[in-house]
Amino acid sequence: MRRAGWVALAAVLLLFPLSFNNPYYEQLGSLVLLAAISASAWNLIGGFAGQVSVGNAVFFGAGAYMPLLFYKLWQVSPLLGFPAGIAVSLVIAVVIGIPTLRLSGHYFSMATIAVAELIRIVVSNWDFLGAAIGLTGPATPRGWWDLVFRSSNPYYYMFLAVLVTLLAITYAIQRSRFGYDLRASRGGERAARSLVVPVSSYTLYAFMLSATFTSLAGSLYVVKFGFIDPGSGFGILVSINMVLIAALGGAGRLFGPLLGAAILIPLQTETNNLFGGGGTGLTYILYGGIIVLIARFEPGGLFEMWDRLRAKWGSHAA
Repeated sequence: MRRAGWVALAAVLLLFPLSFNNPYYEQLGSLVLLAAISASAWNLIGGFAGQVSVGNAVFFGAGAYMPLLFYKLWQVSPLLGFPAGIAVSLVIAVVIGIPTLRLSGHYFSMATIAVAELIRIVVSNWDFLGAAIGLTGPATPRGWWDLVFRSSNPYYYMFLAVLVTLLAITYAIQRSRFGYDLRASRGGERAARSLVVPVSSYTLYAFMLSATFTSLAGSLYVVKFGFIDPGSGFGILVSINMVLIAALGGAGRLFGPLLGAAILIPLQTETNNLFGGGGTGLTYILYGGIIVLIARFEPGGLFEMWDRLRAKWGSHAA
């Protein structure tokens, strides 16, 4: 049964852009996958390790700025900035992770918010990075290596390949000793240490892996939209989006972020279309309402609710 579900999901994801010959749905599918990548990357540290980072926008912004910075300085393909963005994100993850991961609960969350806001302010006033105006990429493609396409379909399949890779790595981690130890540290750090689990080291590794794929999500975002500024790269709403999407679907679940993205991104797109620029505020009001309901009635997200309902139906059937 599980294998059939995986096959059905793969078929839906592969055939989605081919089933809707409409630019709107092609764009929407790309946005859902991109949001799922960043939320799945956050899930590694927030869902499995239990450290709720509200500063992952730092890595997203680093991944978004580096490709356009390479283009601005040397007129090279933004692709060359992808590994540079990952390298910068890893350095930041180590520098801020070693001291802040010693904290727990809301103290860690507040520390990550402070670091992200500090970096956003620095970037907003740094002329080298375009200051408040930001950076732009190539307006017209010089070749395929610029990754500038008229249709959203190439981006969709590019994002899908990255998401599948990330989910495969996450699945392998789930079934490994590393994954079991991460979940043990989430359940109780003292208990995990009593089992000789190197909590600090493992959490830092998860943070670095999360930073790597969050940076990659930022790079993918910028090659699709060709523009980045401090707000869209390092803004706190970027981090909140990741947390909300993963929490709605189910933090710590393999497909939780994908489910959350499939619900919240169309919701955000529709409210923006209906209300124009004023829809942004309404989007986050709706987001907040949804999360309040989930936190009150089903803290584990929609996947946990589904498991509970399935168990209830099974007991009734028995």
